[in-house]
Amino acid sequence: MTVQTITNQMDKIFTHLHANPEISWQEVGTTAYIAQLLKDEGLEPHTFDNMTGLYVDIGKGVPKVGFRTDMDALWQEVGGKFQANHSCGHDGHMTIALGVALLLNEQKDRLSGAVRIIFQPAEEKGQGAKAVIQQGVTAPLEYLFGTHVRPLVEIPDGVHTPALYHGAAKMFTGTITGIEAHGARPEQGINAIEVAAALIDAMKRHWISPTQSASIKMTQLQAGGSSANIIPGSATFSIDARAQTNETMEALTNGFHKAVTAVETLYGARIETTCAAQIVAAQVHDEAKAIMKQAIIETVGEQYCAGDVVTPGGEDFHYYAYEQPHLKTTMLGLGCGVTPGLHHPLMTFNKERLHVGAEIIMKALLLTLQKVKGSEC
Repeated sequence: MTVQTITNQMDKIFTHLHANPEISWQEVGTTAYIAQLLKDEGLEPHTFDNMTGLYVDIGKGVPKVGFRTDMDALWQEVGGKFQANHSCGHDGHMTIALGVALLLNEQKDRLSGAVRIIFQPAEEKGQGAKAVIQQGVTAPLEYLFGTHVRPLVEIPDGVHTPALYHGAAKMFTGTITGIEAHGARPEQGINAIEVAAALIDAMKRHWISPTQSASIKMTQLQAGGSSANIIPGSATFSIDARAQTNETMEALTNGFHKAVTAVETLYGARIETTCAAQIVAAQVHDEAKAIMKQAIIETVGEQYCAGDVVTPGGEDFHYYAYEQPHLKTTMLGLGCGVTPGLHHPLMTFNKERLHVGAEIIMKALLLTLQKVKGSEC
């Protein structure tokens, strides 16, 4: 198979994946499509137990080097209709992973070791990486790489970074239980909306050092019915918390719980909260970053290799190193002109960069195989 043939096949793969998005934990058709494509190439994909997603090993022996891609789409309004939509670039990430699989498969008999390519579900829920870890799939690995398309506001089209320093994120959901009352007799009730407002104010009073990037805010609030003359006694809410480091997120979380306790005491209401999702900040390893930098330079030249990118967005890829400290990880930031921006319903990017992304990742994997082989000698 020629490079041009693989390029053409990647274009067809992207077209299919983009046209068939599936949301978190429902990537059934996507899993089946990828598995069949890999089987058609003579590879042996392994699906996960009791969940979507799969992995494939290319080469001989126990894999110590891996590449992970995400699979799920977002659920959002597009043109007035809610639907699954690949507005985060996961269709592109899967295309890169499959391109890498095709390229490696061409030389599998000459590889100095095995590479494991992981197709992970439910990244957007912040749950997929944990689930893959529980499957034991990353246990034998020493190095694990990832990739993510980047918007123009971070790096120019055609320029790539060897490390993405994502921030930490937490999503809390909660309920407020007060007492309903007639609108003319507020003293007889506990107004859930006022309690929510007090919680918002209390969160603002927890100070974080100005040298640390952090924010916490209420993003959803539902209270009251169709009658405007009733003081609502219950409400539900959601909280979005962001921090650039895991230590700052811990401080932010402690402050949130203190605010909840203080408002409960002040109003005599009950506030119950749950951490609905959590994403840790980047766990970048210097060795992995150095390998990725070399791969970028060897592929496109030093002038197209950017410095580290610090971004407030979250990525559950970083759970792999957080939960398994032996893993050396980094994510390639693929400069492909994402516009208007990630998660925008009409997000688009330069699809030609996917071929470059596959070449950079393959180069990084080959360099890492050589490093691992050298350390064993």
